[in-house]
Amino acid sequence: MVITAEDPKHSTLPPATRRDYARLEFQALGTTCSLLFEAPSYAEATAFKHEAATWTESFENRFSRFKPDSLVSRINAAGTDWIVLDPEAESLFALCDWFYWSTHGIFDPAMLPVIALWDYHAPTPVVPADEAVAEALAHCGWQHVERRKGQIRLTKPGMGIDVGGIGKEYAVDRVFDMGRKRGLRHLMVDFGHDLRICGEPPEGGPWRVGLEDPLKPGRCWGGVAVTDHAVTTSGDYARGFKSPGGSIMGHILDPRTGRPVANGCRSVSVIAPTCTEAGVLATSAFILGHEDGLALLDSHFGAEGCIWHENKTYESRRFNDYALQN
Repeated sequence: MVITAEDPKHSTLPPATRRDYARLEFQALGTTCSLLFEAPSYAEATAFKHEAATWTESFENRFSRFKPDSLVSRINAAGTDWIVLDPEAESLFALCDWFYWSTHGIFDPAMLPVIALWDYHAPTPVVPADEAVAEALAHCGWQHVERRKGQIRLTKPGMGIDVGGIGKEYAVDRVFDMGRKRGLRHLMVDFGHDLRICGEPPEGGPWRVGLEDPLKPGRCWGGVAVTDHAVTTSGDYARGFKSPGGSIMGHILDPRTGRPVANGCRSVSVIAPTCTEAGVLATSAFILGHEDGLALLDSHFGAEGCIWHENKTYESRRFNDYALQN
């Protein structure tokens, strides 16, 4: 996914038609995080930059399973003991409840035992045995996570949670809300190409977002024009490994089988009111495949998407309302 907003510092537009936008780029959540926005003053721009970067760093430290002192790591290490939650964690886990229910279990943040089996970061990744996958699956399932006001616990020994499937998108929405509370009317928050936008880009008009070609990464097959929406893309073409038999093992796992998705889908792009919703729906539709994936998108009001299935694309009912015309 590529943002095509023109850089105001190198704009070819006449000075009277372009605005002065502030930029911020930093590394967090395992990716590049970018902000582009118009602020009422230099002081307000500086304050927002500091607030966004500081909050994002804190969020990663609290919710990354790779941080040994994070809340997620403490939950996973606690076995079946109750762990106290702060309001932010309660809000995030409430969203996990909702999306687990609304995707019929396809979005499942309690898949860590299976995720750990498929170690794509190993020097030589291996395909786990069927018995190992079945054993790991027996310790998965968000339905086995118990919550009560201000607390959470895992109800089965050997369980583990990972909010990587929702955390980055949730962070986009939180930073976006920070900007809106500061009165920013023209804003783009882009964390690793999961983005949410409002208002206009520097050159005016809608924001134009390119959709990456899964067969030619780095190039776009099309694009959408949006404002006051979020856009995300989910696909398995960028991360994975080749099995000894020559099969491509993508990084997106199907919670029903404990194995990489292999249904012919290459990518799914979704437009939705929030980045959290767009991200969860994109990955869930990818797992479900083009028929059930489109049905899932159509069941969520305000969400539209396009599923790239092998060499054919399938679009939800109103996706073309956003598509850029060649």
